[in-house]
Amino acid sequence: MDELTPRQIVEELDKYIIGQDEAKKSVAIALRNRWRRRRVDESIRDEIMPANIIMIGPTGVGKTEVARRLARLAQAPFIKVEASKFTEIGYVGRDVDSMVRDLVDLSVTMEKERSFAEVETRAREHAMDRLVELLLPAPSGARETGEGDDPDERRRRTKDKLKAKLESGALDAREITIEVQDRAHPFIEVFSNTGLEEMGLKFPDGLASMLPRRTKGRKVTVEEARKILTQEEKERLVDMDKIVGRAIRAAEETGIIFIDEIDKIASHGTTHGPDVSREGVQRDILPIVEGSSVTTKHGVVKTDHMLFIAAGAFHMTKPSDLIPELQGRFPIRVEFKALTAGDFERILLEPKNALIKQYTAIVEAEHCTITFTKGAIREIARVAFLVNQKMENIGARRLHTVLTTLLEDYLFELPSEKLKKISITDEVVRAKLDAIVHDEDLARYIL
Repeated sequence: MDELTPRQIVEELDKYIIGQDEAKKSVAIALRNRWRRRRVDESIRDEIMPANIIMIGPTGVGKTEVARRLARLAQAPFIKVEASKFTEIGYVGRDVDSMVRDLVDLSVTMEKERSFAEVETRAREHAMDRLVELLLPAPSGARETGEGDDPDERRRRTKDKLKAKLESGALDAREITIEVQDRAHPFIEVFSNTGLEEMGLKFPDGLASMLPRRTKGRKVTVEEARKILTQEEKERLVDMDKIVGRAIRAAEETGIIFIDEIDKIASHGTTHGPDVSREGVQRDILPIVEGSSVTTKHGVVKTDHMLFIAAGAFHMTKPSDLIPELQGRFPIRVEFKALTAGDFERILLEPKNALIKQYTAIVEAEHCTITFTKGAIREIARVAFLVNQKMENIGARRLHTVLTTLLEDYLFELPSEKLKKISITDEVVRAKLDAIVHDEDLARYIL
């Protein structure tokens, strides 16, 4: 991330998302500004707040994908939540603090995986040594040694041979009994204002030094034992307190929370019915976006410098229907444009994860090849665009349904000795899809 300029960030996003240049430009600047903030003088660093973004546009045009790819580029903790899942305090449902708790949990997991990767080699070596000891336990009692026969040397040679066999996988199928920690622990249910998600989770760690560690015998293959013991050694080699500390800092400084469907909690200006609860959720979200301290099972986390990206279609409402205080916390507004038939053609072919590439790989898994002519690509894009215009516009997601319907019969027949090559032309596309497209009732259920 440190080497990526805003222009380079946009170039990376272009590999997966077609069009939406203005949106890419805005998020690239927002991401680079976070890097810039960490390098300014400490006297002003805490005063620089992230410029939160609100994305406006129909479904299926790339809003979520832009945010997700952005987080991957930054290697930052990223979660996607739906605003409609939250309820005002006092109502049944998830409270808004849970989005921060989920982000911190993810950050801890990411930091743990990084730390585990660093000690992977040492953990494997320790696990191998433990396996050797299990397969060749130390002799008990007094040992008689003959002249010129050193039992320690003989044992060392045996262990070396055994280790070589283990490394070659020759003993992978052999079954052994290993002692593993019994991780079962009582679940404590307590109601408090932190939400039920937090309950019963910190109990074992807090009393780890006081409670006896129980182990149980488990019969597994050598291959499974190697994985279990390697994991145990990784956990022994890392310092969880340091991991949690780094994870909290990462969540606070680089965390990204993507709030989807924010238009669903925008009120229409009425003061009764569901609009009252919608406004309540907005007021609950407001302090988190403004900057507040949230209690999690890992400690207190500040949200002041987290980046919030909100998105919504705003079909029935508009951004100005959000409460003014929340609007002010999303100073950057980006409008996503509806996709054209030309965009659909590019989406089918250009991205690294393009649908044509995906279906080609799926068919090749059955030892069959599939090719699409340029005319076929154009027809698929035309059908997707036409169906979006005639019915609900679901953006690029329509391409999934069109391609699935087009290739359904082929995918059903595979694998087949008679079917080793499939060629999709514009005539094939029209023959399969035209009748469905023109029958609006049928298209509503199939496409």
